[in-house]
Amino acid sequence: MADGTGEAPALLREDAGGVATLTLNRPAQLNALSEALLAALQAEFDALAVDAATKVVVIRSAGRAFCAGHDLREMERARAAPDRGRAYFTSLFAQCARMMTSITRLPQPVIAEVHALATAAGCQLVASCDMAVASREAKFGVNGVNIGLFCSTPMVALTRNIPAKHAFEMLTTGGFIDAERAERLGLVNRVAAPEDLAQETRALAETVAGKLASAVRIGKRAFYEQAEMSLDAAYAHTGRVMAENMLHRDTAEGVAAFLEKRRPDWS
Repeated sequence: MADGTGEAPALLREDAGGVATLTLNRPAQLNALSEALLAALQAEFDALAVDAATKVVVIRSAGRAFCAGHDLREMERARAAPDRGRAYFTSLFAQCARMMTSITRLPQPVIAEVHALATAAGCQLVASCDMAVASREAKFGVNGVNIGLFCSTPMVALTRNIPAKHAFEMLTTGGFIDAERAERLGLVNRVAAPEDLAQETRALAETVAGKLASAVRIGKRAFYEQAEMSLDAAYAHTGRVMAENMLHRDTAEGVAAFLEKRRPDWS
């Protein structure tokens, strides 16, 4: 379906079985993150944040690339402004940072389904997701340095996924890594044959969607909160979280069902 301008929408959404699938839909531009696509993603994340029916989110792409990063043609047009684009660039990177952090702050787990190239802010998008499944044909890079633009914002997510020396190598050489190395380093969880990618991603999404949603939401929030704390503070915080979780009606039912060797009757 086209939007009001006659063009296909930059982002598509499909819902099934508690899983919302968002598809980046700018194949001719290699799904580059234009202002419009960033805004569309943000709007969906804002809606998902209060969507109790959705248990898992999958991000995938149409065309021959997962995401080629920011839209360089759009960025170049901003240079014509009297400030040479300073205000535009500052706003753009703030908009992108808000979108990326929204993924971490969503109550639902988010899975990237990566079928092909993910570079610069596209690699950042993969790294920002809670989990990722990649095709054997996928490649990952933060290669802005090749055109004189160090991938400083993608670096934030990347260095929270893979060891520092490997991240620094990728950032300073502009080289790409294949899916197998990305899995070894921790950027992706699973690698699948291209023809099995959608099925493998769906299986992971359905496994997570089958758990008690309130527990997963509590756990995701605590997962990121404790990561920023000292060891003692992390244990104190997660102890409080688990105590509150134990008091939930559905958690009590889950424990009782386990002890009684039956399926839980969750509300």
